[in-house]
Amino acid sequence: MLHIKAAKHISDFKLWLSFDDGSSGEVDLNGTLIGPIFEPLKNIDVFSQVAIDPELETIVWPNGADLAPEYLKELHNKQFKSDS
Repeated sequence: MLHIKAAKHISDFKLWLSFDDGSSGEVDLNGTLIGPIFEPLKNIDVFSQVAIDPELETIVWPNGADLAPEYLKELHNKQFKSDS
């Protein structure tokens, strides 16, 4: 199973993530925050409160929203390829 070891808000809807497989980099979540649980995250002040849940080992927000590490890794890989 994939886990997130570190997360940092960079700007807007961009995060820097470090995965336990040794990879790391930026992930832009702009346009991916769909659904009622993610509505509060469209406010940058709330989005920037991202944290790591020590039990889930993924990113979470104070309102209970979270994203699976596998989804974030897939998004990172797609964005990295499009930047290359």
